[in-house]
Amino acid sequence: MSERFRTLRWQMLIATWWCYAGFYVTRKVFSVVKGPLKEQLALDDFSVSHLWTGYLVTYMLGQFLAAALGRKYSSRSILVGGMLVSVACNFLTAAVLPAGPSAYWPVFALMAVQGFAQATGWGHTVGIVANWTRKEERGTIMSFWATCYQLGAAIAKGLAALLFGWLGLLWSFSGTAIALAAIIVLFVFWGHESPEQEGQPALEDHGGAGPAGQKAAIGFYPLVIGMGFIYFGFKFLRYALDSWSALILREHFSMSTANAGYASTAFDWIGFLGVLASGPISDYLFQSRRTPVIFAMSIGCVFGCVLLYLVGLHSIVLFVVLLGVVGFMAMGPDALLSGAGAADVADRKRAALAAGIINGVGSAGPILQEPVIGYLKSRVGVDSVFLLLVLVAGLAAVGAGLFYGMMRRRGINV
Repeated sequence: MSERFRTLRWQMLIATWWCYAGFYVTRKVFSVVKGPLKEQLALDDFSVSHLWTGYLVTYMLGQFLAAALGRKYSSRSILVGGMLVSVACNFLTAAVLPAGPSAYWPVFALMAVQGFAQATGWGHTVGIVANWTRKEERGTIMSFWATCYQLGAAIAKGLAALLFGWLGLLWSFSGTAIALAAIIVLFVFWGHESPEQEGQPALEDHGGAGPAGQKAAIGFYPLVIGMGFIYFGFKFLRYALDSWSALILREHFSMSTANAGYASTAFDWIGFLGVLASGPISDYLFQSRRTPVIFAMSIGCVFGCVLLYLVGLHSIVLFVVLLGVVGFMAMGPDALLSGAGAADVADRKRAALAAGIINGVGSAGPILQEPVIGYLKSRVGVDSVFLLLVLVAGLAAVGAGLFYGMMRRRGINV
């Protein structure tokens, strides 16, 4: 591996890290300012959940659309287009919000468009990283790289809280749009599509997971769809706590919007440690097999959710600590399923497709959680929300265990 190759790969890793973190900057603002947005648009919990549900539906559909576009266009061009649309949506949201309750439908439409824009991000950044990495090193490299959505989310929430506390609701949206616009400039210069396009030799392609005969017996699409169903559970949990924890802190513990936003980032800050641990463990202790790590951490996630349900609402400290525990245990499997695992089950040409399908199937979880939690929180009570999280974590653990067992029996190295 030449010095020039290493330089280009570092540039690519930095640019794609900030690219996906930048997508979070323009979308995480919603979870931080959900309370003030409710007041600005005169909505209750159930009604405000419809805005995010509309976004999540288009985000899920957009995953499949973005994967299909990848057959015709480069990942680099799709990502630049998605970021530009995301910037425009946040600027326009800030422009229409002063209209008050009458801005509801324009905001709904803009969030739907935002969903399509955001859907370009994950699959195509994973696809680019797969072009520059080998399977035996991918878990470790991507464990550090995948902190783009843990640290990115924490940075995004902190920035949104800062902008809201300093300049108000409108600047929470327009300020984050300016931040993503700056990231686009970096990506244009350093977001290298592949070694070949930069005049470097292609890395050896190991052709995906396990013995070819075993892999073919299951098939590419059944493998990635099965991973997508497991990912559904972890993504349900991640989006539920991400979307509602700041509002619960604000209302249950009487915190200010800004402080609740800061406290809710414990899920992301501790969660990123789980991602950092999961990749090297899978590479060095399990010979680049991801499923045993996913299963073990899913069991830990169940215990974290049980404690959050039993004692999490007793104090701010307990809530924040347990939020971090669940983040650690959920985000490791989340990153392995959608990142290194997605690249492992495909060849380099289909890495973006695999990541898009897994993320697309999993994205049904966030769609479901928003109206269900909005209904439970407003009609039944906040305790019922955390009981639901226990049930979802349990189902994810069962799915991960069954998938792990099947991979072991068939000798597939996933």
